[in-house]
Amino acid sequence: MTPIGFSIHPTPRLVSDEQIATFAVFAVSNISDAMQRTSGTDHLRPFHRTGRVIGRALTVKSAPADNLMLHKAIQMAQPGDVIVVETGGHMRNAVVGELMSTAAALKGVAGFVIDGAIRDSAVIAEKDFGVFARGISHRGPFKEGPGEINVPVSIDGMLTLPGDLIIGDHDGVIAIRPNGLDRIAEQVRAIEEKEKHMLQRMADGSLDSGWIDETLKKKGVAL
Repeated sequence: MTPIGFSIHPTPRLVSDEQIATFAVFAVSNISDAMQRTSGTDHLRPFHRTGRVIGRALTVKSAPADNLMLHKAIQMAQPGDVIVVETGGHMRNAVVGELMSTAAALKGVAGFVIDGAIRDSAVIAEKDFGVFARGISHRGPFKEGPGEINVPVSIDGMLTLPGDLIIGDHDGVIAIRPNGLDRIAEQVRAIEEKEKHMLQRMADGSLDSGWIDETLKKKGVAL
């Protein structure tokens, strides 16, 4: 009988390689706009060289300061997975460092998204393997559990489900449900086209900024 607090489930494979390729070129800020600016992280930042990550979510719910189930998740991971780790925002102990990020990279894992701390940050900063986290701690983790793999997790307030598409860049991280990907992709393309035209009009001086004064007047501001 599995002890209370431990569970391991398979990773859903609902996001296609074609969908991953589509979203790989999108900015997280534009995806956020397409999702009505209601999702995504606030405090996680990239610590690796490229600042980007994308892949299917393999989720881990870990006890604070413990990475036993994260080790198991690396063992289970398939190439292209992003291991998403809930630690309750615990910052005193790092749950990932050089050794674990190297092990994951050698398996083809796309990266880590950790609602907690990492260490060996100088080494991680020199590599392309994706590592997003809240911050840094020199203190190492314990390996006792409990923990769960491929259950819903809360990452900096963002609900993430196993199999979600995870995308991160310098603006933060966002999770997208597989059944919404195609519709969101269409909206992102429309946002990109609109911004392209705005930049062109800025460059040639034809962009109308009259809406600023009109908005202020409606609010009763004397100009």
